[in-house]
Amino acid sequence: MPIRRILAAVIATAALAGLGLTGVATAATAATAQGAPSYVTPSQCREGGGEPRIDLPGNPCVGGSYDGQAVD
Repeated sequence: MPIRRILAAVIATAALAGLGLTGVATAATAATAQGAPSYVTPSQCREGGGEPRIDLPGNPCVGGSYDGQAVD
């Protein structure tokens, strides 16, 4: 009987550790994607309904679906 309990505890611990590693990998991927700067082309800005304002600091796309993103 004690061997079954120990085996069950080992399996449960391994399963939880696997879930924890998956969560860490997902968080790392999200942080990397979030930290990368977002650039759009002038044509993408216009197609999204915005206006590329390269005369403003930071060259933002103003309006539309890319509002606030830098135009490159």
